[in-house]
Amino acid sequence: MVHHIVLWNLNETLTETEKREAAFTIKEKLEAVAETVSGVISLKVVINEMDSSNRDIALISSFVDKASLEAYQVSPAHVEAGKYVRSVTCNRSCIDYEES
Repeated sequence: MVHHIVLWNLNETLTETEKREAAFTIKEKLEAVAETVSGVISLKVVINEMDSSNRDIALISSFVDKASLEAYQVSPAHVEAGKYVRSVTCNRSCIDYEES
């Protein structure tokens, strides 16, 4: 199994209302990608609600194997969602790791 975790902050140029709308749009778009790609075990987007966090959004996902993660990353639905995500976020951090 391969885990793929990505963290972002929303652009500071957005108003609080725009940030909230963007966060929910990101959640909707990325979670929909899981429906279109085989090999996804789980995929969820978490929107930060706590002041103790230093990131606004987290993508937490698991895949059957590396090939499934790679298929997800190049899928048309993910590429399209990624365009939107990049337009409203900054400070991306990512970790991918394999677990047996």
